[in-house]
Order: sequence, then C-alpha cells, then structure tokens
Amino acid sequence: MNASAAGHRRGFRRSAPRVAGKRILITGAARGIGAALARQLHHHGARVALLGIEETLLAQVAADCGDAPWRYCDIGDPAQVQRVVNSLTAELGGLDAVVCNAGIARQLSLLSGDPTVLEETLTVNVLGVYYTLRAAGPHLAHRDGYVLLISSLAAAIHLPLAGAYSASKAAVEALGDTLRIELRHTGARVGMAYFAELDTEMTSRGFGTEAARSILGRSTVSGIAPLGPAIDACERALARRSRRIVSPYWVSMVLWCRPLAQLLVDYSLRGGVAGGLEIARTEPTGFTTEQPARPRRMRKLA
Repeated sequence: MNASAAGHRRGFRRSAPRVAGKRILITGAARGIGAALARQLHHHGARVALLGIEETLLAQVAADCGDAPWRYCDIGDPAQVQRVVNSLTAELGGLDAVVCNAGIARQLSLLSGDPTVLEETLTVNVLGVYYTLRAAGPHLAHRDGYVLLISSLAAAIHLPLAGAYSASKAAVEALGDTLRIELRHTGARVGMAYFAELDTEMTSRGFGTEAARSILGRSTVSGIAPLGPAIDACERALARRSRRIVSPYWVSMVLWCRPLAQLLVDYSLRGGVAGGLEIARTEPTGFTTEQPARPRRMRKLA
C-alpha cells in the first residue's frame, strides 16, 4: 500500500467512530453485504438489529455483533415486516437508520422464462423495500434519520437474462428518489447505493450461469470487485447520511453517461444472445436465497 492509500485508510478509520451509538436496522443481514456491514458497524460502536429468513446464519451474525437483536422475517409479508420492525426498534430504543439490503436474483428470459421469477423478484426486491420503508418510516422521520437503499448498477445498465433483477433495482431507485422528497420536511435523508459485481453469493449464484457466460463471452461483465470497499462506503454513508455511494469508483462514471453505456452494451452483446437464451431454457437455476412459500399476488400467465 502506498503512502497516499495508507493515509486515506487511516483517515477513514479515524472517522469510523462517527457511527458509534447509532441504532441501525439491516434487512437481509444473514450473508453478503448485510452480514459484513452488520459486523463492521458493530465493531465501530453502532447498535445493530438484524432481520432475514436464514435463521442459523442470522444467529451467527447476531452473535458476532454482541448478541444483537434479530428476527426471522419474510420481507414479502407486510404484516410480518411491520411487526418485526416495530419489535426490533423497541429493543434498540429507537431508530436512526435503516439499510434496505434484502434482495434476491435469478436469471430470466423475458419471453420464454417462468413468470414467477419476475413476480418473486419484485415481491422481495421492491415490495419488501416498500414494506420496510412503510414500517420504519415513522421511526426515522426525524432530523437525524437516514434510509440507505441498496440498489445496483443494474438499475441503470440492463443486460439480457437480468431483466427481472434490473427492473427491481430500477424500481428501488425510483422509490428512493420519491422518498427523499417526501421525507425532506422531517429532516431525514435518503441515500442510494449503486454497486457493480461484488464478491458475494448474489453475484456468483445469481449471475454466474452458463447462459450468461455464453452471452458475455466471459464469467462477468466487469470483473468481481472486492466487498470491503463497498462496506466501507456504506459505513461512511451512514455516518454522513450521504445521498449516493458507489463501488467500485468507476460506477459513478457509468451512471453519469448511462444512455451511452447502455448503447455500448446493446452493441457489444448483439452476437451471443440467441445461444444464451437457448441455454437458459433448460439450465437449472434457483434464487440466490431460497424463498418461503407465499401466496401469489400477481396474475399468472397462461
């Protein structure tokens, strides 16, 4: 590490205690971004509460966070979300921030794929965020309140077979932009996180498929980025109540010129899509996190 980088890291570590004492609720905290963020925030003095559906993993993360309060919660069940958020907020003695991180992914061919993939993705990634915001909002509508929504570069750049995930993250972006305006009079702020392909199971299980490799001509679009810088960015956002964060750094440039970036994607992938779609017809895939049975809220297609 050069002197400049070392100085940057030392400077960040000096500012890290700014999250100390903050009461932060994290959804989807059993693994990936949620688990890593919970552990880092706890290490720097924040008080965290965790929710998710993988109870064994959640309990392990909670134990690593000083026996932090945690609950099983199906993010797609509005009544359950309301009950769990209220319960965890009461245990924390109030709420300063919520990190809407819970999400799933699965490849989908829009014309020939299973429509329940889109339904389930929207249930968790969009409705789950809305239910969380609705439940946590009254506790956060104060001058120190903060909402951090985990969106994705996929909200801006749309790839074949990732339409369900991209649609869900674009919807999260829209919810965040709207909520920012609606909360402004309370003093609370809203931040949006745009991440590329990070070193998590979401990337490897959700997008590392044979069909995707056939279309891309390689395993990933941009290469797997380390998780650490994204977690650092989330912590800084929670300390500063930032409007937008990205990881890796170049994501900000792609967001700035997103129409051009989409044109480049359209042009560069024009040759391999047919073969990839054919592979996707029979390739066995599942959601990145197995979902509980829940009633279908959308009309199934014939």
